[in-house]
Amino acid sequence: MSDSETKTDGARHLTVADFQSTLMGTNQPVMVDFFAHWCGPCQMAAPVIDKLAKEYAGQAIIAKLDVDENGEIAQQYGVMSIPTVIIFKKSPTDQIEIIDRQVGFPGEEGYRQMLEKALKVS
Repeated sequence: MSDSETKTDGARHLTVADFQSTLMGTNQPVMVDFFAHWCGPCQMAAPVIDKLAKEYAGQAIIAKLDVDENGEIAQQYGVMSIPTVIIFKKSPTDQIEIIDRQVGFPGEEGYRQMLEKALKVS
């Protein structure tokens, strides 16, 4: 396992180098938390994201992406405010699709509802 795939602390940490390969390398939904270390609401969301990563292991990939270090990815997906969570899923034709998006921190239940909805999308 590479550092980006370490699950012991919860969510994976993605970078420009492994973002695309992570999305393309699975048929599971991939929930990405776009965050920054200086962002208060992001700090509130972080333990929830890590908890859900452990809980949904094997069903979905839950990851974090630091927008200060990986700004081009945030820009590519129109992330203007943080935290923003986007759930991606690879289509049957190997296209990356956005199946849900949440700006702001909706709490654990809000993220859980997003994941449950994503798991029902075939």
